[in-house]
Amino acid sequence: MKVSYQWLSQYVDVSGYTANELAEKLTRSGIEVDIVENRNKGVTGVVVGYVKSREKHPDADKLSVCKVDVGQAEELQIVCGAKNVDAGQKVPVAIVGAKLPDGLVIKRAKLRGVESQGMICSAKELGLNDKLLPKEIQEGILVLPADTPIGADILEVLAINDEVMDLDLTPNRSDALSMLGAAYEIGAILGRDVKTPDSASGLQDTESPVTASDRISVEITAKDACSHYAARLIEGVKIGPSPLWLQNRLMAAGIRPISNIVDVTNYVMLEYGQPLHAFDADRLANGHIDVRFAREGEKLVTLDDVERTLEPHMLLITDGTKPVGLAGVMGGANSEVSEGTTRILLESAKFDGGTIRKTSRQLGLRSEASLRFEKEVNPEAVIPALNRAAALMAELAGGQVASGIVEAVAREHRPVQIEITLGRINSYLGTSLTMDEVTSIFRRLNFTFEPLEQDGLLVHVPSRRGDITRTVDLIEEVARLHGYDNIPTTLMNTETTPGALTKEQAIRRTVRRLMTGSGLHEAITYSFTHPEQIASFAGAYRDAQPVALAMPMSEERSVLRTSLVPHLIDAALYNRNRNIDDVALFEIGRVFLSSESSLSKLPEEKLLLSALMTGKRSELHWTGKPGNVDFFDLKGVFERVVSYLGIEGIRYVAAKPEGFHPGRTASIEVEEDGVCRVIGTIGQLHPALQQAKDLADTYVLEVELETLAKLAGERFTYRQLPRFPAITRDMALVVDRAVAVGDLIATAQATAGDWLESIQVFDIYTGDRIDSSKKSVAISLVYRTPERTLTDEEVSELHVRVVAALEASYGAELRK
Repeated sequence: MKVSYQWLSQYVDVSGYTANELAEKLTRSGIEVDIVENRNKGVTGVVVGYVKSREKHPDADKLSVCKVDVGQAEELQIVCGAKNVDAGQKVPVAIVGAKLPDGLVIKRAKLRGVESQGMICSAKELGLNDKLLPKEIQEGILVLPADTPIGADILEVLAINDEVMDLDLTPNRSDALSMLGAAYEIGAILGRDVKTPDSASGLQDTESPVTASDRISVEITAKDACSHYAARLIEGVKIGPSPLWLQNRLMAAGIRPISNIVDVTNYVMLEYGQPLHAFDADRLANGHIDVRFAREGEKLVTLDDVERTLEPHMLLITDGTKPVGLAGVMGGANSEVSEGTTRILLESAKFDGGTIRKTSRQLGLRSEASLRFEKEVNPEAVIPALNRAAALMAELAGGQVASGIVEAVAREHRPVQIEITLGRINSYLGTSLTMDEVTSIFRRLNFTFEPLEQDGLLVHVPSRRGDITRTVDLIEEVARLHGYDNIPTTLMNTETTPGALTKEQAIRRTVRRLMTGSGLHEAITYSFTHPEQIASFAGAYRDAQPVALAMPMSEERSVLRTSLVPHLIDAALYNRNRNIDDVALFEIGRVFLSSESSLSKLPEEKLLLSALMTGKRSELHWTGKPGNVDFFDLKGVFERVVSYLGIEGIRYVAAKPEGFHPGRTASIEVEEDGVCRVIGTIGQLHPALQQAKDLADTYVLEVELETLAKLAGERFTYRQLPRFPAITRDMALVVDRAVAVGDLIATAQATAGDWLESIQVFDIYTGDRIDSSKKSVAISLVYRTPERTLTDEEVSELHVRVVAALEASYGAELRK
């Protein structure tokens, strides 16, 4: 909301305070002011001039030589290049010595041999936002009304000597979306009275003998969406431009003047916060208004000349036969006020905010009116705003107001009354306020009240403050008007509980640290995705049904994800398209799983850890050529996480899930209650998918983080460094190619028992020196016990038993 300092001063005395000082006080009391904009961008020495004559420049086709009266003893000769300059106009003139916003200082000059003693200015040259002016004025000099006094300072004429405060309002403070609302706020802060306009002033002098109810009628069919609809009839109006004072105030608020009728509706909307709409009464069938919901497939061309297909939840203004406006959003082109309009039906209503918000959002049509209706307007401003606008239309458009208001009321407004005690206020705020101090604050806010027993009050909340419904709301008003800086700092006097992370939260932080420490970057992607993303890569939960959103942002984000991998693939592709081929990413996030195509219960949520690696494992360096990442790089990162968490018994089993390379993928299994369960997958993307995404060899991991958190120990366990030496034995076994190396290791560990400290595969060979159906697996075993030094004989005996077990279980032979 843009609040003009000059306009504000019409309602509340702001003398003694600058706009910046008021902005500081507003911000400290809870309404943030983003910026205070000075409308004068540096203009001095510009006055109103009268063009007495205009002649063509003798040596330039596009220049004119004008004689201009600026109220001085002598006329000025000014050379002007604007196409629209003409004799008889009142225009802004920058005389010699004047300064303009771009730093230009006006001097005497000769243009093509003709002396020029000043400059006739356009709106843009004066620092005005010319986009708020008609197009014909944007492209030439600014032509002022004929009654503008010659020689007057242009700063006064155009109200440029003004400052505008831009209020950044929270959704609950819709009362400040008006000049009167801002005035009440300033009045409460400064402790000064607010002067409200007499909404009925002038109506008696302009009312015609015609009774409005004889010409127009109103009914509300959609009673749940419209509680009050009122209308007045103004006849004999003449459409034309608004007076300059009205245009200046609209432009200060960022609204483009259009015509006297439309400008009055916008002016009163800014003044009261109550949106209004003017219909051409002659274009309404029988002068009737019916407020109803749209019918399926019904269409309306709005004022922006766009045909809109309506839905049954959208509220309409109709004339009984056809729609003439989208209630609270925008009027229809078929009832628009035009140059030939002589009769106006003026609307003022209280529409349901939720209904207007849904319509506005679905149609992508936001307006100043919908902005206010969405946040709920003051129900008691409907009639005052209607009368105020009718009186102004009669004054500025020369019309006569038909006597009486035609209205329909679906629901009466119930005033809010709240009981509060002084003790509760002081208890909440930690203050020692007296009853006089509290009641003074309520008086400043224009809240009436009645004393109750002991230290109680019954506060009557004005209807303009729809945000105040509870006792705590009143306490907040006392706090901000008393001043947050004046509330003392006190220690809490209550039982406290030390804060701590849950086990899952601690595991998430640990995993995040380990993954980033391993060189991966964390990604945060949308929980919403496209159905085709799920179809292209379903992950471990391929049987899950996509959960569709009721109101998606777009088709690209229309269902809940069942895997984190597709978005990591998109992130890798995004980087590759920008010449970043080496990508290592991970994400911790939730997926949403349901077996139902139509939900009857909430989907199951699972917390997953996903990772992706592609490209080279290190940057180019003179010490050697960097290799490309492979399956074991990603497996090593995951094993580091598992090892740090103290999880044992993780097994990797060859697998061929959909979307993965059939020979370079493994399921991650753990044993729970004697049963092996798959908790994740690690492997290379299928070559077809890599080709479709234009990616190099890409490896991904997806595992249930919740399961890892359950398996992780409650605390770290430390062991002493070994005091006794270890003995290492190596062996190379020839086995069938189908034998899994993991099975060899598991058997060796089970046979060796506690003396086996570690076991590591350091070579796998397939080639000409052994049978084509065989492979050689070289394994290094480290034996040690923390109790004493093992002898060679003990280790040799144990090692022989290990080899024998492998020979018996897998037909392994020691390679010669």
